[in-house]
Amino acid sequence: MRYKTFGTHTGLRVSELALGTANFGTGWGSGAEFDDAKTMYADYVDAGGVFLDTADVYQFGQSETFLADLIGADRDQFVLASKFTQGATAAPGVSRTGNSRKVMTRALEDTLRRLRTDYLDLYWVHWPDFVTPVDEIVETIAILVNSGKILHAGLSNFPAWRSAYAAGLAAERGQSANIIGVQTEYSLVERSADREILPMAEGLGLGAVLYSPLGGGLLTGKYRSSDEGRLTSLGVVIQREDSDQKTAVVDAVLKVAAEIGSTPARVAMAWELERSRRFATTVIPIIGPRTPAQLDEYLSALDVTLEDSHYQLLTDVSAPVLGAPHDDAAGQADASRGRVGADFVLGSPVA
Repeated sequence: MRYKTFGTHTGLRVSELALGTANFGTGWGSGAEFDDAKTMYADYVDAGGVFLDTADVYQFGQSETFLADLIGADRDQFVLASKFTQGATAAPGVSRTGNSRKVMTRALEDTLRRLRTDYLDLYWVHWPDFVTPVDEIVETIAILVNSGKILHAGLSNFPAWRSAYAAGLAAERGQSANIIGVQTEYSLVERSADREILPMAEGLGLGAVLYSPLGGGLLTGKYRSSDEGRLTSLGVVIQREDSDQKTAVVDAVLKVAAEIGSTPARVAMAWELERSRRFATTVIPIIGPRTPAQLDEYLSALDVTLEDSHYQLLTDVSAPVLGAPHDDAAGQADASRGRVGADFVLGSPVA
């Protein structure tokens, strides 16, 4: 596995795949028992993985306690990340949810206790609560960094403008290394992040972690023949084949898999890995297996190299409609390149 520094504001080194542990435990009524979690953890580490991602809400805290038992005395070998916002129980109540200073401080103490560690490398604000001011979030992160209980922080599932504002505030206060990353959903069937979030991360030098690279299983093609997976275990899926474009994407993945003699999961994952390498900032896919067999599919994608034609086919068929002003700006740029005898920038002649 390759290694990268996470963004441009830190020397923190991470592996090119992060291991998401939402399925470590059975607190949600579905997931992996400890022995399977142990096998997945060991296989990921044997492959060179060092970036572990959990959250207090995952299996209502059980994911963190599983990780504590698995990591043991090897804590400093890993980049350990956790998240807060939703609480660690099925009914946490108003005082244990959200992003206020009270909640963040208390949630961190509980997470450190469950993980049996005295610090986190990266602490994610899991979701915006649309109540807590960004200023309070940035200030509380600074307090926790200064205390040594977290080394860095990031924003997960935040709109680009909120993440940019938070990173700007931190930079203004000389705290660029406090907020170093964003996390968002991204796959061949969900590329909304191409509009604002990923360009923002590139422009500000933030690392990006991309979850659900298989669209919750949609890109494996399995939902065309059964509801095995999230539909039967949790009763929900992250993505459904509910548009002509998604149907075309799944068709393309199945076509490429047949042509190269691989599986759809490996093809979708190989595209995500290649796509990640082409961004101007550090982009890390996060994998979330429920079984050792699923982890093997993810890791096997590291050995799959797509032909340029296959990569381009998948990129083109999955391309999102960016909308205004992006499409308008792109059209103007194309027009300017086609003009003869005049320099042209975004439709305005340049003297």
